[in-house]
Amino acid sequence: MYVCMYVCIMDQDGKILFHKNMNTKREIFLKKIAPFREDLCVSVECMQSWYWVADTCRDENIHFVLGHALEMKLIHGSKSKNDKIDAERITTLLRNHTFPMAYAYPREMRSTRDLLRRRINMVRKRTDHLAHIQNTNN
Repeated sequence: MYVCMYVCIMDQDGKILFHKNMNTKREIFLKKIAPFREDLCVSVECMQSWYWVADTCRDENIHFVLGHALEMKLIHGSKSKNDKIDAERITTLLRNHTFPMAYAYPREMRSTRDLLRRRINMVRKRTDHLAHIQNTNN
């Protein structure tokens, strides 16, 4: 399966230095950002595929921030929306210091958090089913 992402790199003046759709492979990502690594801060919107980006940045000593998806939606919610536009807007938010940050769980804690989230979901479903049975019998 070929998965891709838009990468947008902007300087402090707002000039776009790199803005391309690329494969989500670690080696390709590192190769493409190599010329800009000196003062680079990588930011992504919180979605299911942020783990590998965070891990790559941590391993390579690149500053990484995770964006709060719901807050970002409120900030840059507009009628036209696609990955290319989103990449540029996320970069602009970061450059303007208005990037809504979320906590990027460390690699070591993610499995516990994911397990607890699944458990909460199952507890809620169980409660719904029990309430439904009780309401049906009354």
